[in-house]
Amino acid sequence: MKLSVALAVGSTITSGRAFAADNLTTWDIDSGHSAVEFGVRHLTVSTVKGQFGKISGELVLDETDLRKSTVTAKIDPATIDTREPKRDTHLRSPDFFDVAKYPTVTFKSTKIQNAGHGKLEVTGDLTIRDVTKPVTLAAEGPTPAVKDLKGGLVRGVSLSGKINRKDWGLTWNKPLEAAGGVLVGDEVSLDIQIELHQRREVPGAAASGSTAKEPAAAHSLAAANVKR
Repeated sequence: MKLSVALAVGSTITSGRAFAADNLTTWDIDSGHSAVEFGVRHLTVSTVKGQFGKISGELVLDETDLRKSTVTAKIDPATIDTREPKRDTHLRSPDFFDVAKYPTVTFKSTKIQNAGHGKLEVTGDLTIRDVTKPVTLAAEGPTPAVKDLKGGLVRGVSLSGKINRKDWGLTWNKPLEAAGGVLVGDEVSLDIQIELHQRREVPGAAASGSTAKEPAAAHSLAAANVKR
């Protein structure tokens, strides 16, 4: 009886963990096919748009419940591009991103929830210049997976939202004395298009994980009960 119970418990633990692992897939951001674009009002009459050229990170996707998924991303602010070199140099300076001192912008999700009509809301911690504030982005996707030319699986995600740059210490501005207002708007609109490639497991890697050790643990438990 003790042997049967021990084996049943060991089998339940093992199959339960394997099932949980089967639900999770990891998807890496393809920087070359992704874009983090932003828009800011200029002189109160137009919107200047730009983007960051380098982004990395991953989506750990729960295939059965998207709300249990997690997202992490890193952006290199030195790759900012607004199609005006002098402006880009200023944006990299201590007046704005201060890329020499703060070389990375990060995002880490804290909550994902349904927003209706096949859409999601992704809430997470955005860190700029060592200041961390929560943001919520509207999300669509992930799209159904397709195969790329090498046979790997690829999905896409779109996110959008708005933030106030002053919340992260990006406060530089100049007043427009004649017309009133300021040179640069505070509100920043975000439009993020992400291409994700499923991470391929390294052969043999699973054998070194805790799941692979579970059958041995269950066997040891059973053996101990047999001796009794």
